[in-house]
Amino acid sequence: MDSKPFEKPVVVELGHVGKYREIRSTQEAAECLMTVWPLNRGPRHRDALDTCLKVLEGYRSTADARRALVEAAKESDVLVPDERLPEGKLPEGKLPQGKLPQGKLH
Repeated sequence: MDSKPFEKPVVVELGHVGKYREIRSTQEAAECLMTVWPLNRGPRHRDALDTCLKVLEGYRSTADARRALVEAAKESDVLVPDERLPEGKLPEGKLPQGKLPQGKLH
């Protein structure tokens, strides 16, 4: 299945302060929303997960998934704004792309 890559990654801070995760695709976003997202979930989290699943099924655009993920990250206070990132790379402590700290869905 096509992972539906984002035009630009979304960076979130999950788990501990300084633990960054770069989400590069709709599939990665859906996995993250389902498995490692913080407990302070709200309606934007549900919307983002629903949107990601619809994108993976071919019913919505990748841009829709990215926008929904950004809104969910803002709602849960885990979005890392671009101005907090050094030029071209993540700060120390990032989680490797595509790696989930626990379990992975396929």
